[in-house]
Amino acid sequence: MLNTFKNAWKIEDLRKKIIYTLLMLLVYRVGTFIPVPGIDSSYMRDLVSGNTLLGLLDIISGGAFGNFTVLAMGITPYINASIIMNLLTVAIPRLEQLAKEGEEGRKKIAQYSRYLTVILAFIQAIGFTYGLAQGALQNKTVWGYFVVALTLTAGTAFLMWLGEQITDKGIGNGISLIIFTSIISRLPIAIASLWQLAFVTKTMSPWNIPVIIVFAILMIAGVIFVDSGERRIPVQYSKRVVGRRVYGGQSTHIPIKVNSSGVLPIIFAVSILSLPQIIAQFFPASGFYVWVDKYFDQRSALYGVLYALFIIFFTFFYTQISFNPIEVANNLKQYGGFVQGIRPGRPTAEYLMRISNRMTLVGALFLATVAIVPIAASGASGIPMYFGGTAVLIVVGVALESVKQLEAQMLMRHYRGFLK
Repeated sequence: MLNTFKNAWKIEDLRKKIIYTLLMLLVYRVGTFIPVPGIDSSYMRDLVSGNTLLGLLDIISGGAFGNFTVLAMGITPYINASIIMNLLTVAIPRLEQLAKEGEEGRKKIAQYSRYLTVILAFIQAIGFTYGLAQGALQNKTVWGYFVVALTLTAGTAFLMWLGEQITDKGIGNGISLIIFTSIISRLPIAIASLWQLAFVTKTMSPWNIPVIIVFAILMIAGVIFVDSGERRIPVQYSKRVVGRRVYGGQSTHIPIKVNSSGVLPIIFAVSILSLPQIIAQFFPASGFYVWVDKYFDQRSALYGVLYALFIIFFTFFYTQISFNPIEVANNLKQYGGFVQGIRPGRPTAEYLMRISNRMTLVGALFLATVAIVPIAASGASGIPMYFGGTAVLIVVGVALESVKQLEAQMLMRHYRGFLK
């Protein structure tokens, strides 16, 4: 990875993109320290420190949620809006038609996602302000609630714009890089907390630190191993004679990755599971709030089961959207390609679907295992896991995706040099 960045830095165009990405991420980090007017941030820090799910949201937001800054809600509303739009694309024919219209259709759907993000962000901001931040609010009038909610909504809208700018003009996926930066920024605090527990307050054995390090290394190695795994389905193209030229006859393959969805299922699952907590803030004195606080704790069995099921569901859902076996089979048939031993057309599509489902199931179970095991281990052993499977999956996945994009752009520039 370091060699890839070193080689990319030598190319002027890529160097500008890397610098632009780093500057935008710096702007994001500065935004996480700008406080919301009229809020007692110390009250919010105490509230977040006693709740595991809110602590996870604080990690994903890079500490902005615990300090209740202008970027406290992070990019979660945008992720929720993207999930809703993807589901509606399957259910509503008009949106499905837009998705098939190519770049213009996708731009239109992205525009709808932005509008929906602002609406969801404002609703979520009202929930945070009226529920969580009610005790921290200094001006408890309608205008005071409105100003705080509007500030949080503006922060999410700015963060959405920042992510899109990184995607268009920088390196990698902007939204994923923002979450990646948020998690990495909490690493020094986690190390200092572990050191304090082990050597200052001595509430944890110092021998637990090597156990945590080894566990983290094994998780990282497992994520890289599975993320790099793929099955290559051999494809043969028949020879065609056009005039005096002979086309085809090559052998290639269709790569089907074990984890083709990357870290998106994890991010989607966390966003969905945070909704009950957000809704419960509207009713702080009700039985629903007590039930959510008890059963939607990260260490509860219900949370673990729902977390795993959502990860598996979104893994299959994203794979179905990104990989269409019928379209691949039709393209192969059109250009004279075939999978050896399989008839072209529908049998090829069914074969690809069967292989894809098997690979996706393995990837989904792996993602669910990596996400759940650290939570279960932390609850059973009492060892604090500041960066569980969710954080490791996101950090490693985003790093691998960014490196692959850099390698692809460098390869493209080498080919341009040969063509010249």
